[in-house]
Amino acid sequence: MTKSFKAYGKVDSLEKQALKRRNRRKMIILLLSLVVLVALIIGIVVGTPNHKKNKNGDDALSSTPNSAQSIKAVCSVATYPKSCYSSLSPFGTSNSTIDPEKLFHLSLQVVHDSLEKLSTLPQEWINNTDDPEVKKALGVCQTVFDEAVDAVNESILSLNVIDSNKVFSVKRIHDLKTWLSTSLTDLETCSDALEEVNATILEDVRTSMKNSTEFASNSLAIVSNLVEILSDIQIPVNRKLLGETGRSSGFPHWVRAADRRLLQTSKDPQSNLVVAQDGSGDYRTINEAVARIPINSKTRFVIYVKAGVYKEKVILDKPLWNVMMYGDGKTETIVTFDDNYVDGIRTFDTPTFAVTGKNFIAKNMGFKNTAGPEKEQAVAVRSGSDQSVFYQCSFDGFQDTLYSHTNRQFYSKCDIIGTVDFIFGNAAVVFQDCNIMPRQPLPDQFVTITAQGKKDPNQNTGISIQSCVVTRLDNVTVPVFLGRPWKNYSTTIIMQTKIGGLLSPRGWMEWFRNVEPPSTIFYAEYQNTGAGASVANRVKWAGYRPTLTPKQASKFAIGPFLDGQDWIPASQVTFT
Repeated sequence: MTKSFKAYGKVDSLEKQALKRRNRRKMIILLLSLVVLVALIIGIVVGTPNHKKNKNGDDALSSTPNSAQSIKAVCSVATYPKSCYSSLSPFGTSNSTIDPEKLFHLSLQVVHDSLEKLSTLPQEWINNTDDPEVKKALGVCQTVFDEAVDAVNESILSLNVIDSNKVFSVKRIHDLKTWLSTSLTDLETCSDALEEVNATILEDVRTSMKNSTEFASNSLAIVSNLVEILSDIQIPVNRKLLGETGRSSGFPHWVRAADRRLLQTSKDPQSNLVVAQDGSGDYRTINEAVARIPINSKTRFVIYVKAGVYKEKVILDKPLWNVMMYGDGKTETIVTFDDNYVDGIRTFDTPTFAVTGKNFIAKNMGFKNTAGPEKEQAVAVRSGSDQSVFYQCSFDGFQDTLYSHTNRQFYSKCDIIGTVDFIFGNAAVVFQDCNIMPRQPLPDQFVTITAQGKKDPNQNTGISIQSCVVTRLDNVTVPVFLGRPWKNYSTTIIMQTKIGGLLSPRGWMEWFRNVEPPSTIFYAEYQNTGAGASVANRVKWAGYRPTLTPKQASKFAIGPFLDGQDWIPASQVTFT
């Protein structure tokens, strides 16, 4: 993981204002569409709108504010109000009206257009430098810019397929937050790659990314505030009660019943392709099988990898959807490689196994990076696969073993082994019933289990470690810490986990030695056990919480954290 830590601007919180009470029947009808959802924001921010009496003598809204007022109102909840207003103001005037449903589309379209323009620049930058290391870093920028565009495309497509009743559901809001969070992380990943090589072009690239970053952050802030408004005014929302089937089976709700059976059954699933080194399958290498995966598959495509050590670098790109790959066991079917930072490869490009196609599943497999501790950053697995699951797998490396890069991820009954920052990234990720095993690093190193990279206050990202076991792999003689904050809004919680005596009493460490992290981080522990679980001598940071209430902790469980289940509490809204 990169060694940089940059300060990011803090955003002043907006004070919530209560909406005027209206005729209930009209409210329900209006709130069935995004149109009035945005109009409600306008009512909050702009002030008291014009009223007239309805036939019952109650106050009711007489008209929708003009488009200039609408744009100003929506942008007032944005992270960067000035850039929001300047980007949307060309679409309206004080004497015109604008379809409020279209207003949110426009904010996303602004993000998309900015990212599209940005994505054309890396090749130009590559052509203008002779430094091979900078070229590699800019290659990372090229990859993640394209992924950012895809994430915003997902958001726009989601709005284009709104149901006929036009209900802006909590599920859709959670999806939008995820994809916009991903686009922001992708942009930050470009900066990280350039910082690794001390590229002189870094500030120029950041300047080029400024508009895209601010526009994406603004759209994310608007979505986040919509959720709060729904909760505050106790409006019924048409939504499926999230998490019921998923939690009862130990998986997020988006793991379909058929996929849960594939994961939990002791029988081998029927495969589309078989990989076997001895020639008994369809192919001898995993990459040969990957080349046969259909593009954008709507159905599950299963690859069985027989026992063996496969020394190959495997990449499952964005168009490879709904892939399941399973082996004969996490110690029997091993994928291994040794790309690393010291040999001139950017951290982002070092993974033995990388996956970005959505709905990926891995079961009974092991993933290794064998570069060793002296090679510094050397990733075993990098995942940007949305709604992905790794089940009964192992991740074996030293520094930066598991890169949970973006989107929503779930790891169950897995082994994660490493030294410095060996679980890192900015996904919304839950580890449950896993063995987390620090190992002995180089003599001058320490061990930090996590390094979480949340940059924007509205990103729905973080690391949640629940019901796991933290125990040493070997004779660890250096200090071991639960984690250190990589970015200003770093979010990590360890709960209901057995922590061995290997842990330093301080529990956590600073990114920079003896420099307290910003108060905007969220680090917490809840109901942990074991010799290392005492919080009596933990750090005293403003952003660290040695204990939580059950309600606070529950927000980081599978259902709420990965599904968004409690964004509108059941006590405040009606569920369908």
